Amino acid sequence: MKYTCLVLVAFIFSCNTKQQNENTAATAPADVLDWYRFSKVDSINPVLQPSSGEKFLCPVSGDTVSWSEKNVLNPAAVVKDGKVYLLYRSQDSAMTSRLGLAVSEDGLHFTKMPAPVLFPAEDSMKKYEWKGGVEDPRIVESETGEFILTYTSYDGKMARLCLAVSKDLQHWTKKGLVLNSEKYKDVWSKSGAIVAEKRSDKIVAVKVKGKYWMYFGDTNLFMATSDDLIHWTVCENEESKKPIEVLHPRMGYFDSRLVEPGPYALLDKNGIALIYNGSNAANYNDSTVPKFTYSAGVALFDKDNPYKLLNRTSNSFIKPDKEYERVGEVNEVCFVEGLVFFKNKWFLYYGTADSKIAVAIKE
Repeated sequence: MKYTCLVLVAFIFSCNTKQQNENTAATAPADVLDWYRFSKVDSINPVLQPSSGEKFLCPVSGDTVSWSEKNVLNPAAVVKDGKVYLLYRSQDSAMTSRLGLAVSEDGLHFTKMPAPVLFPAEDSMKKYEWKGGVEDPRIVESETGEFILTYTSYDGKMARLCLAVSKDLQHWTKKGLVLNSEKYKDVWSKSGAIVAEKRSDKIVAVKVKGKYWMYFGDTNLFMATSDDLIHWTVCENEESKKPIEVLHPRMGYFDSRLVEPGPYALLDKNGIALIYNGSNAANYNDSTVPKFTYSAGVALFDKDNPYKLLNRTSNSFIKPDKEYERVGEVNEVCFVEGLVFFKNKWFLYYGTADSKIAVAIKE
């Protein structure tokens, strides 16, 4: 059985094409909702765990560190040469984050590479990345086959959305801050999800109305555009000169505290589907789950106007219900960042309790 690139999520909304007020719950028949309910692979989860065996000579401190001994979490995923690669955030005992790389033949069993592939170094980004580190990657391919990685730099006080490129997933060139203008370079920013489309087993960045688009943010969601995937401009309201907000938290729902992009956003004829992470507020929240719980939902935007919200799910489709998702560095977390189409299945990778990495599959 074959699926289009957005069948994961777009059909959820096919029965209701009328634009919804973003504070109103979207509904769909149960059989449609059933389609995109991924199954957690309980027999092997978590698929990646921290370990003290990998050593790395930190170029900033000069110390040899066990770079993934504390936590592994929040992975991006991509298919290359018939294998699944995870780019994941790892933390050492000092809580400095670096990005590791793990590879799998089946999408389930991973082998870690011994050294991180993106990390704070003696370079132009040191002032932004040391010593909090580099965090939370998201990845797409370009038309020319380069891998485009958005990630968060953290200096211990400020998070900034950054970008790097690679041809082989192992050697990365940092391209600096995504929001690099004087107005925004010292403003908190993170979590960049680029609009892309599925081409065979590849996820390739695609232009809409002649530009690339990116969703970003971790309270409300904002947008930026680019001509080349490297240089980005924040979408602003012409009158207020403030960034436009395209998705907000909703009181009474799983996303009542904040919203934050998951993987890339997928485009097809039905629209642009963005899987996003939501956090439950301390009050005026979803009373069926604990406060501050992280779980994931889906928002659908217009295919020609990426800033125009058409619909969103009223319930999360994945949430913490296993011990390793409920207890860890941060309790009650399923944080989705990796999605690939591999061997005719969709594999969804997510961080659990900010401590481990798990997978869910949809046949």
